[in-house]
Amino acid sequence: AHNMSNKDLFSSHAKFYQQYRPTYPQQLFAWLANACTRHNTVWDCASGNGQAAVPLAQYFSQVLATDLSSEQLAQAPMHPHIQYRVAPAEVSGLEDHSVDLVTVAQAFHWLNHPLFFKELARVSRPSAVFAVWCYALNHVTPQIDSVMHELYEGILGPYWEPERRMVEDGYAKIEVPFAEMKAPRFSMETTWTLEQYQGYLRTWSSCRKYMQVQGHDPVDLIQEKLVKAWGDGERSRTVNFPLSFRVFRMLKE
Repeated sequence: AHNMSNKDLFSSHAKFYQQYRPTYPQQLFAWLANACTRHNTVWDCASGNGQAAVPLAQYFSQVLATDLSSEQLAQAPMHPHIQYRVAPAEVSGLEDHSVDLVTVAQAFHWLNHPLFFKELARVSRPSAVFAVWCYALNHVTPQIDSVMHELYEGILGPYWEPERRMVEDGYAKIEVPFAEMKAPRFSMETTWTLEQYQGYLRTWSSCRKYMQVQGHDPVDLIQEKLVKAWGDGERSRTVNFPLSFRVFRMLKE
């Protein structure tokens, strides 16, 4: 029976992901729309469950949302302005010079950058904007943060993919061959109970990997300390995720 429940954890993962991931701030999308000269088409690349695609649809006539995972896209809300397509970032199937904005939220570290930049140059209109953003660790209170760090580095350290370092650096070290724009700082805030916070920790890729290898849930290992640090389990707390946000303009040489 134990294995069965383990397996279910993974099959329901896409839904889990949708439930326990913080949402990006509305101001970020408003700022991006404002930075664009035209608002016809946006390509939301590696769209996942449409977390960026949906808010973008308020500002653009059409959003082309691509992802490798049909399971993730199946969790995304239907929207008249959004087309979801299963496609790799490097071979998007989009038309030449057809998009005004390209966004990659929390997935830029998975792409093959040289091939993706080629694709980006191909599909973008001359003055198009390209934006990437990510968030690494969150902040609740110093006590809770230190228990979370114990899980993050101490227990799950060896289970993170090497790409994770790019997220920790806020994508700062990735060379992008387009003109960088000055961008504001954004952060996400969410109010979670202890149960929701633990749900979020379980969406970490390292957490799933650990479960597959070890056969038990690593969040259980910090459970006691976490409960103590959190205080009243029913109590909601503010969880803050600083965003790293980089924006470029695809000017023609």
